[in-house]
Amino acid sequence: MMDAQALNKPAIKRNSFEGLTVMGMSLPVYALVSLLILFASKTEILPQNMVGALAVMMVLGSLFNLMGSRIPIIRSYLGGGAVFCIFASSALVTFGVLPVSVAENCKSFMNHVGFLDFYISALITGSILGMNRDLLKKAAIRFLPVSFLSMACAILMAGIMGIITGYGFGETILYIAMPMMSGGMGAGVIPLSGIYSNATGLDSAAIVSRMIPASTIGNVLAIICAALIARLGTRFPALNGNGRLMEVAESQAKEQRKAALSVEAMGTGLVFALAFFAAGAIVNRIFPNIHAYAFMIILVVICKISGIIPSKYEDAAVSWSKFVMQNLTNALLAGIGIALLDLKLLAAALSPVYLMICVAIILTVSVCSGILGKLVGFYPVEASITAGLCTNSMGGTGNIAVLSAADRMGLIPFAQMATRLGGALILITASFLVRLLS
Repeated sequence: MMDAQALNKPAIKRNSFEGLTVMGMSLPVYALVSLLILFASKTEILPQNMVGALAVMMVLGSLFNLMGSRIPIIRSYLGGGAVFCIFASSALVTFGVLPVSVAENCKSFMNHVGFLDFYISALITGSILGMNRDLLKKAAIRFLPVSFLSMACAILMAGIMGIITGYGFGETILYIAMPMMSGGMGAGVIPLSGIYSNATGLDSAAIVSRMIPASTIGNVLAIICAALIARLGTRFPALNGNGRLMEVAESQAKEQRKAALSVEAMGTGLVFALAFFAAGAIVNRIFPNIHAYAFMIILVVICKISGIIPSKYEDAAVSWSKFVMQNLTNALLAGIGIALLDLKLLAAALSPVYLMICVAIILTVSVCSGILGKLVGFYPVEASITAGLCTNSMGGTGNIAVLSAADRMGLIPFAQMATRLGGALILITASFLVRLLS
């Protein structure tokens, strides 16, 4: 009997990868494709354009996501494939494994060519147009107050931690809490440094160097915390909306349709996503202090609530969004690691006191948003992740990383609301606080 059991154990291990596919390919086919692309990358044969960048990012993203989803500790407690994908990709750049030319090409593709805008425009348009109309009306009104109040609590906690640790009340708020919640680099830290420079006379570049570690560490902690909160939600189902921000009555839920994933529909959805992005950019030109994503969200919400877009085009936008999310998310996560996460900078800032303050801010904003969200009818898990943790992400890339770690990508519109509108509020608030606290 023991011999039979012993013989069965190796068979289980041999079959553990049986039937496993990566991006629709069997493991042997995927391995062959990956080796081909990685060889061309290492030898710098790949062209320095979007083709070369996307090939590397898709292979690395899918590989690291597969590894992270199977390594026990990472899978269970550190965000799984999404978090591992970001850090492993960043490590390749930090330790010189990825050629400099390839890394620079990926950075250019992410930051200058506009891959991030392409991805987020698809998700925002499809996510909002695919939502239940009544749910959107109820949630939009309640969401921002929850997010803003949670940010206020976190800022106050930062000041208290500054007093306790000796870092200083004003110093902690201005140079740790505010950068963490400002909405990333381009839309947050850079304009925030300009506000501080005008008020204090200090060099803007020196201010930026003090803020970058807070923004980076805040985003990393938000990603890890999102994964842990999502895991908590599986243990306590009453707190968990499984990707829904609010409960929807069964009669209302019938409004949601399953979009047909036809080739023509995805082309239509692509054009609609680009059109809404263009509309947001036009309004941003008139009001440049608020990010184009915020206006894009507002315009899509107005169109959805008013019902002016025929269901055919709503379904097309949803189809395109699903295609992008299914096929390009891992590539984007790899791009985040390569282009936006500097492990050396992160390690240099990791003093115990600094890390303790950042953790206190993250825990405060996540707990407060969960409690306040519960009071207004949200599921605490989803409220904590979107209205809370996404206020500490580094813009759109950070939101994707946070939501991917929590497996809540359908909540990208609310995450963007928290980041963009919350970031704008931080800039306004900072212009007053810097004169009082510096």
